[in-house]
Amino acid sequence: MTDKKIRNILLISVDQWRGECLSSAGHMVQTPNLDKLASDGLAFRKHYTQCVPCGPSRTSLLTSMYAMNHRHVSNGTPLDASFTNIALEARKKGYEPTLYGYTDTPVDPRGRDQNDPDLKTYCGVMPGFKIGSLVSEEMAVDWFGELEAKGYQLPENQFDITIGQNDYPGVEERGVSFAPPAYDKDSSDTAFIADKLINYINIHKDPWFLHGVFLRPHPPLFAPEPYNTMYNPDDIEMPHRSENVEAEKTQHPYLAFALDNMAKVGAYMGHEENVRDLPDHEIKQMRAAYYGLISEVDDQIGRVIQALKDADQYDKTLIIFTSDHAEQLGDHWLWGKLGYFDESCHIPLIIRDPREEANATRGQVIDRHFTEAVDIMPTVLELMEMKPPMQCDGHSLGPFIEGRKPNKWRGEVHWEVDFRDLKTLKAEEKFGLTSDQCVMTIIRDDNYKYVHFTTLPPLLFDLKNDPDEVFNLAEDPDYTTIVLSYAQKMLSWRQNYVARRMSHIQLTSDGILEREYNRI
Repeated sequence: MTDKKIRNILLISVDQWRGECLSSAGHMVQTPNLDKLASDGLAFRKHYTQCVPCGPSRTSLLTSMYAMNHRHVSNGTPLDASFTNIALEARKKGYEPTLYGYTDTPVDPRGRDQNDPDLKTYCGVMPGFKIGSLVSEEMAVDWFGELEAKGYQLPENQFDITIGQNDYPGVEERGVSFAPPAYDKDSSDTAFIADKLINYINIHKDPWFLHGVFLRPHPPLFAPEPYNTMYNPDDIEMPHRSENVEAEKTQHPYLAFALDNMAKVGAYMGHEENVRDLPDHEIKQMRAAYYGLISEVDDQIGRVIQALKDADQYDKTLIIFTSDHAEQLGDHWLWGKLGYFDESCHIPLIIRDPREEANATRGQVIDRHFTEAVDIMPTVLELMEMKPPMQCDGHSLGPFIEGRKPNKWRGEVHWEVDFRDLKTLKAEEKFGLTSDQCVMTIIRDDNYKYVHFTTLPPLLFDLKNDPDEVFNLAEDPDYTTIVLSYAQKMLSWRQNYVARRMSHIQLTSDGILEREYNRI
């Protein structure tokens, strides 16, 4: 048998993909290519992001840092340039990490003139990555150019090309999201990124490091043909939610605030109507379009994996598939990514390690242990035979990949949501908070989820008896001991992981003393 070694790294990240949306996980959505990848690798079913929205979550993924440490807490908040990341570390091994897609990394403004164009966008690129081609919510010049070359006429707002055609047959009966965009499936932004990855694989000899980022199933929720017809809305369940919005609002003041904002026109990208209060058939159709976009991405990932095989690089390539965060999809009357619900933060993770050491776990599922987005960077570095830097908050998944039981492992996951808005101060004024008080921190295990706000009331959900997170038990005197226990766990987690780049170093008369660390 050929000795398989890791020569290449293919880190695939999608946008806004719910963790359960894989047919191999029992969902109705069809993802045959990712199912095959999972059958030849390892699937992690209890994987969570560290924060929302896009930029902050990707920063946690690429730096292995919790939001409380990297402080890139919202799209547009600068990322401290002193932090390292997976790309900068890989360069130390001789790789030239190349990006097709986006990272949404706002630059550190220190030392730059206020007129620098980089200070007028949140769609910067994580330091260390060579730019192959950018396709994001704000930058897609190469893709737009390709569309024009194919004869498509771009609208005045070029990004409106992703919105469905109003005159498409069947829209009135099926719903607005039934309409596909004007371009065909081979011309979509998803196909564009896949084409670029395939071209790179065909041209470049190993070793290489590719970060491919697909924008979908991020809204607008309009899938190109034939994916717009792939799922019948009659077969799709309605979201789980209270009987009406007012009943949902009673759970917590923050949720009431978020639901009021959700009702505003334009609150959900590409959908000008009030998405919170849509009729049932429109809601089912939006969910059908979301699943269609997922199947489209799956097909394009299948093309990329086949290109690896055709180029005789599949058995030399570490493949990681994950998402930045997830999507509410109408659950709790919410759309998008926000707050403390699992729907926003439970994400997929599949790892295919080509080494012989990973053979014993191929096709297996990790469904008893919690994993986090911060675990990706130390995993990749360890498999590249590099030591993760002190900065990393995550832990290598190598033991799971090789079928070894970790000496210690976390029994819960954590994430943070910063809901400040420096432009409008909406939350600050609504609740009488300072901007730094507009934050929630979540701890979740198999039994309970505890949500701590700086000044607003906490929440506690009994996940065994209330998996849909309907009943807040934080004020119930029968659960006071549990609330206290989880608040203490959260405090211990923060003490254990708070920024520590210098805390393990001491200057002595004999020189620098540096201690090893193991925080789990």
